[in-house]
Amino acid sequence: MGTTMNLSMLLEMAADADGDRIAVGTRRDGLTYRELLELSRRYGSQIGRLDAQALAYLDLNSPTCIALLFGCSYAGVPFAPINYRWTDQQVGRALERLAPVAVVAGADFTARVESSDSVSLLDLTTPDTAADEAVAARSEHSPAVLLFTSGTSGDPKAAVLRSSNLVPYVVSTVEFFNAGPEEAILVSVPPYHIASVSSALTSVYSGRRIVQLPAFDPESWVDLAAEEAITHAMVVPTMLGRILDVLERRGQRLDALRHLSYGGGRMPVETVERALALLPGVDLVNAYGLTETSSTIAVLGPEDHRIAAASNDPSVRARLGSVGRPIPSIELEVRSDDGAALPAGAAGEVWVRGEQVSGEYLSHSAVGEDGWYPTRDHGHLDADGYLFLHGRADDVIVRGGENIAPAEIEDCLRSHEAVADVAVVGVPDAEWGERVEAVVVLAAGKAAGSEELQELVRVTLRSTRVPAQIHYRDALPYNEIGKLLRREVRTELAALLEGVTA
Repeated sequence: MGTTMNLSMLLEMAADADGDRIAVGTRRDGLTYRELLELSRRYGSQIGRLDAQALAYLDLNSPTCIALLFGCSYAGVPFAPINYRWTDQQVGRALERLAPVAVVAGADFTARVESSDSVSLLDLTTPDTAADEAVAARSEHSPAVLLFTSGTSGDPKAAVLRSSNLVPYVVSTVEFFNAGPEEAILVSVPPYHIASVSSALTSVYSGRRIVQLPAFDPESWVDLAAEEAITHAMVVPTMLGRILDVLERRGQRLDALRHLSYGGGRMPVETVERALALLPGVDLVNAYGLTETSSTIAVLGPEDHRIAAASNDPSVRARLGSVGRPIPSIELEVRSDDGAALPAGAAGEVWVRGEQVSGEYLSHSAVGEDGWYPTRDHGHLDADGYLFLHGRADDVIVRGGENIAPAEIEDCLRSHEAVADVAVVGVPDAEWGERVEAVVVLAAGKAAGSEELQELVRVTLRSTRVPAQIHYRDALPYNEIGKLLRREVRTELAALLEGVTA
C-alpha cells in the first residue's frame, strides 16, 4: 500500500479488506475490489507513460470512469471528467485549458474531440497487461481531480481538488468498511459532478457496491433500484420529485432502500414532505456542499427530518427547509459584506474552513491566508446552528443541481437580429429549484416571438438553457455606471410568479 494519503490508498485498503466483494456493477457480473484495483493499476501504468498533464473523461457513468479515477492517482495525473452536455466549442475550450491532455471518450463522444499536438484520444480497449504499483511519485498534495464549475462570468473554471482535500473528507465522514455486503448505492448524477466523485470514493472506502445509471430517467431509476436491491442513493432535487411521481403512480415501494440523500440545489419543502410520506422507512439526508469543498460541508440528518416533520413548533418545522448543520470537520460562519461574523438570524455570505476545502482553481485560489473560503452562497444560521440558504451571491442559476450562467443564454439571444437587449435570471420553481426566464428588449421596428427565441436557444445551446418564459419590456434597469440591475429583474418576475403586480 502507498505510504502517502492519496486516492489509490482508499482502493488498496478496500481490496485488502475483502478483495472478492463486488465493488462496482451488478450483483451478477460486477467488478470485485481486487479486479477494480488491478484494472486501475493497469490504467495507471498506461496513463503514467503519456506526456499529459491531465486525463479528461468524456462519457456517461461507467465502471471505467471509476477505474480511471483511481488509475490517475497511480499515475500522478489529475482526473478531469468533462461535461458531455456542453457544446463542442465548450468541450474544446476546456480541453485546451487542460493541455497537454489525454482524452478517454465514449463511442458517442469521440467525434467531439478535436485532436491536436496537445489534445490526444487515448484507447483503453486493450489496457496494459502489466501494472506498475507506483508509476510516479504519488503526493497527497498533487492535484487529484479537476472539475469544471461555472462562475458568474459564464466561463467554466477548473476547480482543483487534491488528495489532501478529498481523503480527509472521506475518512472524516465514513467509517472504513462499515457497509454490509448486501449494501449498494445507486449513482445517477453525471461523472463531472462532485457528488459522483465523492460517492465513488466514500463507497469504496466503506465497502458499498456502486451501481451506476448512465443517464437519469425516473422510470429507469426505480426499475434499477428494485432490480439491484439498492440500499443507498443520492439525487438532486428535481430527480427526487420525479422519482416520487413514479412510485406514487405505480403504487410501488422500494423495500431495500434505507438511505436517500439529496442536494445540489434548493429542495422544495413540499417534496421533502412527500418523500417522508411515501418512503417512511427511509433515512433522508440533505447534504449541502460545493465542488470547491470536496462535497458535503453541512448535513440535515434523518432524525432532523423526522423531528422537524412531526413538530408543531414553527422554528423546528422550518428546519425541513434548511441544509442542516456543519459536519464536525468543518468550521462555518455567516459574514457581512465587510467580513464580520454575523449572529444567528442575520443573513450574509457563507464562509467555510477545513482540510477538505480546496477553494482553488487552475487560475487562482480563493482561499485566504487564514484558510477561510467564501462560498458565494447567502444564508443565515438559526439559534441551534442550522443553516438556511437564501440563494447564490452571484447570478448563476441553479436548475436541477446544474449551474447555468445567464451570460451564455444572453449572448445566444443577442445573436438574433431583433434582440436589442436581454437579461436572463432564475426564478423559483417547485420542480427544478430555479427555472430560466428571460426579459427581452426588441430592436426598433423588429419582431421576434417567444417560440422563435426559445428555439434559437435550444438549437444553439441545449434544452436545459431554454427560457421557460420570455417577457418583453421597453428597457432594462441599469445603474449609473451601466451595470444591469439583475436583482430588480428577478424580483419583478418572482412577483409576477406569485400573482403580484410588479
